[in-house]
Amino acid sequence: MPDGREEVLTRVISSINDVPAKDWNACAGNANPFVRHEFLHALELSGSVSAKTGWLPQHLLIDGEDGNLAACMPMYLKNHSYGEYIFDWGWAEAYERAGGKYYPKLQSAVPFTPATGNRMLVRDDLSNDYYSALIASMLQLSRKHNVSSLHVTFPPKEQWDLLGKSGFLLRTSQQFHWKNCGYETFDHFLSVLSSRKRKAIKKERQKVADQGITLKSLSGDELHEEHWDAFYDFYIDTIGRKYGHPYLTREFFSMIGKSMPELAVLVTAEFKGRMVAGALNLKGKDTIFGRNWGCLEDFKFLHFEACYYQAIDFAIEHKLQWVEAGAQGPHKIQRGYLPREVYSAHWIENRNFRDAVEKFVEQERREVEFEIAGYMQYSPYRSGENG
Repeated sequence: MPDGREEVLTRVISSINDVPAKDWNACAGNANPFVRHEFLHALELSGSVSAKTGWLPQHLLIDGEDGNLAACMPMYLKNHSYGEYIFDWGWAEAYERAGGKYYPKLQSAVPFTPATGNRMLVRDDLSNDYYSALIASMLQLSRKHNVSSLHVTFPPKEQWDLLGKSGFLLRTSQQFHWKNCGYETFDHFLSVLSSRKRKAIKKERQKVADQGITLKSLSGDELHEEHWDAFYDFYIDTIGRKYGHPYLTREFFSMIGKSMPELAVLVTAEFKGRMVAGALNLKGKDTIFGRNWGCLEDFKFLHFEACYYQAIDFAIEHKLQWVEAGAQGPHKIQRGYLPREVYSAHWIENRNFRDAVEKFVEQERREVEFEIAGYMQYSPYRSGENG
């Protein structure tokens, strides 16, 4: 086992297909669907992630004493900052104004996926020393590529803390998550809200029903190509209107439907016998993660129903503890989703630039803490509930 005295041999692969799925997943576990081999492979094989799209895979692999894969890490060499949801455009501009070259940079992340999950993946039966080995390997790879910076986005707090102890700059942001406090039904959840908020949610849900819309949550063998065809049309239309560029190809959705169908949960909305909207979620061990949404027509409150309330229904029914509904959205607060810190860690090689960024992230952490406290004043829960 690595103990700081032995040299660790790290392999770098440019395609996740170069490592068997069972070996990678033995390290990834089943808590988070996005770091599983199937999801990352679908991103690459579908063409959503590649050197052409600015995400060149540089995954780290470390073998154990038994010759089997002991630890791994999804890594990408990037020539832009799109699809990350932790923004460093200002850093890039400042670095290049000072005469430096910010890109390429190294990124440990799940592309286009602002969901917290392990980034350093280590088999459960092995020593924690492998985390140190992965950190050392990351830094070695960054120097090999002579990049300006190395970024680890959306790790869990315990891995964030480890990176901080190794000299990474620690950054915080916030998202809005729903917590299941042992609710037996949706009405049970509503019962802990203030009367005004409870009535508002009931009114929104009733308005969707009154428009003649029916919703279903499909998973496993209930999902077929016609569902992905329709959903992709919704996704493309919504991305085009709001964000400008679709990251995911049509093939990607078919691939996850085939390789991890039991983890995909597609909420469909039907109107007059045809599918008019959809919300794609992926299921982890204790969390359902909302990922993509699309709708071709305008139905009042349908977005809230399909993306937020249906996810809560699913979490309650399947006894999941959390709903993570993606990035942004203070409007989620009145619907039961409260602010929660999310994390990123950053290594900057240039000492002068690092010092400037360190001051920025220290101030930013205080601002995030203040912002969360401010949002909590608008919590819809009665005092003492959802703690």
